[in-house]
Parts: sequence; C-alpha cells; structure tokens
Amino acid sequence: MERSAHLDTYARDHLPPPDEWPEFLLDGPDVNYPSRLNCAVELVDAMVARGDGGRIALRWPQDGQPRTMTYAQLQALTNRIAHVLTEDMQLVPGNRLLLRGPNNPMMAASWLAAIKAGLVTVPTMPLLRAKELKQIIDKAQVSAMLCDTQLRVEAEYCLQPGHEHHCAPLRQIMLFNDTAPDALDTLATAKPDDFTACDTAVDDVCLIAFTSGTTGMPKGCMHFHRDVLAMCDLFPRHVIKPQPDDVFCGTPPLAFTFGLGGLLCFPLRVGASVVLAEKLNPETLMALIQDFRATIVFTAPTFYRQMAALADKYDIRSLRKSVSAGEALPDATRQLWKQATGIEMIDGIGGTEMIHVFVSSPPDEVRPGAIGKVVPGYVACVVDDNMQPVPNGTAGRLALKGPTGCRYLADDRQRRFVQHGWNLPGDTFVQDDDGYFFYQARNDDMIVSAGYNIAGPEVEDALLRHEAVAECGVVGKPDEERGQIVKAFVVLKPGYEPSSELSEALQRFVKGTVAPYKYPRAIAFVSSLPRTETGKLQRFALRKMA
Repeated sequence: MERSAHLDTYARDHLPPPDEWPEFLLDGPDVNYPSRLNCAVELVDAMVARGDGGRIALRWPQDGQPRTMTYAQLQALTNRIAHVLTEDMQLVPGNRLLLRGPNNPMMAASWLAAIKAGLVTVPTMPLLRAKELKQIIDKAQVSAMLCDTQLRVEAEYCLQPGHEHHCAPLRQIMLFNDTAPDALDTLATAKPDDFTACDTAVDDVCLIAFTSGTTGMPKGCMHFHRDVLAMCDLFPRHVIKPQPDDVFCGTPPLAFTFGLGGLLCFPLRVGASVVLAEKLNPETLMALIQDFRATIVFTAPTFYRQMAALADKYDIRSLRKSVSAGEALPDATRQLWKQATGIEMIDGIGGTEMIHVFVSSPPDEVRPGAIGKVVPGYVACVVDDNMQPVPNGTAGRLALKGPTGCRYLADDRQRRFVQHGWNLPGDTFVQDDDGYFFYQARNDDMIVSAGYNIAGPEVEDALLRHEAVAECGVVGKPDEERGQIVKAFVVLKPGYEPSSELSEALQRFVKGTVAPYKYPRAIAFVSSLPRTETGKLQRFALRKMA
C-alpha cells in the first residue's frame, strides 16, 4: 500500500488482513491512476483547471424556482467548508465524519469538502433513528457529525449523556442549512475560497458505506479514493455514456452508493450537472424531469412502474436514458416503461461492497430477461458451492473480480463475501452462451418447494403482468408437506377489491405465464409492502409475515 496521508490511522488499521482481500484488477486502461490522488479534487477542481469553471454542476428547486451552482462556485464552497472542518472542528486526516442529510447542495458539498480535507466520510440515510446511528458511530469510531438542521433531533440524541443512544466517541455535531452563528453555512462564509487539499494516497480510505436493508448489525464497506473514480470510469463510461450537456436526476440518497455515483460523482466526472431534490414521489420526479429538462434519471423499479402511468401528463421529451438498480427489474416493468416513453431501460446490479454496478448493458444491447453482461473492467462467472464454474444455462452463485471489491470494516463476514480472491455478492444467476447474466434471486431467497427451485422475482414478474396488480412481493413460506410453498403479498390497483375469486384468478394467470409449479399457493392482499429507504423490497420482513 502507498504511504498514507492519514494522521488518524483507524480506517487503515481496521481493513481486513490482506489474505482476505479479493484480487483487484488494476491494470485496465480505465483505472490506471497515479499513486497519489484526491478524488474530490479530480471531480471538482480538475474541471475548473480545465477551463470549465463556468459550467453548471448542481441544480435544485428552491421556493418554486430552479437554482444553480457552477463548478467554480462548488470549488469555492467545498474549500470554505474544508476550512471549517480543519480549523473550527479541528479534524485531522483519517478522522471519520458522519454526514446526515437528504439530497441537497450542502450535503453534496460537505461530502466533497470532507474528502478534500482527507477525512473518511460516513454518509447515512436520512430515515435512520438514533439507535441505528449509534451502531454506525460505534463501529466506525466517529467523533464528529455534519447534520442537516431538519434531521437534528435523532442526531442530537447521540450526544446526550445518560441517553440510551449516547455515543461515546461522538464529540461534536455541526448543523448545515441553518442560519445560527455556529452553523456550517455561517462559519463557511467567513473562510477563504482556496484550500490546499490533503495529499491522499490512491488507496487511502475516503468512504465507509454502510449496507442497507439487511437484518442485524450493519456492515461498513471501506472504499479508497481510487474506488470512487473507478465507479465513475467503468459503468457510466461503458454503459450510460454520459456527455457534458447531460442533466442527471433521481431518487437514491447520496448516502447509498447507487445515489452517490448516479447523483453526484458520475455527472461531476464528465462535467455534467445534477438536479438534487428531497422527498420525491413518482409525480414530483416526473415534474422535476420536465422542469429541469433532465436527460438521465436514476430510480428503483417501483418508481418506474408508477411513473409509466404518468408519462402522458408531463413533458419529458428531454429524457434520453433511465437507469434502474437497487432491486430486480421485472421485465413487465421494463416493457411498461418502454411503451410509455420509448426508452429502453438500463438495468444494473451492483452492491455497496463493490461500490456500484458491475453487470449491465447499454440500451442497444439489451436482451429480454437479462440484466446484461459484465461491465468492462470486471470479470464474472457462475459457480457452485465449491467455487467450481457451472455450465452455461445452470443456476449458481455469481462470483466476480474487478478494480473494486469488498473490504469490510472489522467484520468476520469478510470471509463469507470473499473466497479464493473472488467477491460473492450472494446472488443466484444463470449465464447464457453469449455472456448475458440472468438474475434468479438472492441466494437465500430461492424458494425450494417439493424439490423445485423457484425464484421469487420470476413469480413477481408474472403477477405484475396482471391488470389488477400494482405491486407484489413473493417469498417462501414453511410448509410441512412441501418444505416451502410460494406465498405472494399483493397490493391491488384502485378499483380492485380482495376476494377469493381474484386470488384464484391470479393463481390461474401465473400458471399460464410460467411453469405451473411456480404459482403462489398462498396469496395475501396487503395495502403496502415493506421497503427500505432506497425502495428495496424487504424480503426478510415478508418472510416474517409469511
């Protein structure tokens, strides 16, 4: 490893032992980085140095009006915030800084500023409560927090001695989007516009991303400066192919690596701009695309399904590309969106451990039912439980290598995710003879019923093709006779009422769409499905309900 710029070496000291790391593929032309770099400098200052300081970097709605910030203004703002972090908060390179905020310009600028200052950023989801924040603060030994003033309540619980969620290492919280004399915004206005960025190594940790949507203790995934650039230089470059005039928008939080890439790093890497907006629903996202003439949108399949029904109510002719990730994209949703907009979806599978998408295909190379091919720079195969490759057409575990990979923060689960140098994200796939990968299910979501392997997402896709079904989730329910049976939780569209007749009609419909043994033997009608903040279906919650 390179000589670290960190004075606080906690992150590097708690990387997994080198023999538990995956093999990293770092000799590709896209990821040939110098030994010392600061990824925030590459994303912002490099654009200004190139003469593009006048281009718009950030856009956002405020008081019903569109607002903008240029690259030069973003550079100055991040420099002023970096002065506050190092001078007023007295943070030193390597200190962990927790960031708590929705998608807005100060959240984005704070993340970039912290990286410039050589800090290790720990972005967190806005909906997390004090109990969940405490787990993250304890695990990453976080001493300081920047928090959007609207999210201060849960954050401040973490500072109160005697409170059950008091976090021992946390010493200070500074608020932003606030006018108080000691708020970040106020202090930053008095600072100079220039700042000498920390001379970080390419393999200094700059991000600890905590995984969402799992049960039990959160896992912290440690990423280097080079990983942030690699996420920008592989999937977007080869699949999305963004241009400087593109306007990005979408829903994933910046605290989720899907959002950090798609709604900040990807646009900045090519000199494009991004619209940052909070609390979007399908209607307001469509209005955002219309009002800002957005060209690329990132969101989850559930949103696309609801947005397809709204397509004729908004002028979204500016939109060229739509990216879906976060959970399996049912082919029914892909076709619905294409019929409504004419746009072929870019589907992708990625993960917090890998930082971003590693299997995907550009719109002109889509194959029905497949997520896509492996993104250039990565290699992937399908293996059995003994890590031996299985024949094409056979279901098995996805294994992959690339320039990014899993390095958990002090976590025994590292040995499960990385085996023999390969990353094992925990997904069951089938690969065809042309190299396309077909998602089956999470390894632990495969339903085994009377000896048959049944993938829940396939049954969901069949159900979604029925005119009455708005949303659904399918899991295995324990059954004495068959081991498990397929159980579906169904949200109906307006105008349809739950009944035994409708239940039987849905069962017949699935039998006519996929192999009859896959049909849901039990159907429960529900008003909503349990989802994470990023829109991911919480199957473990459905399994408990089943």
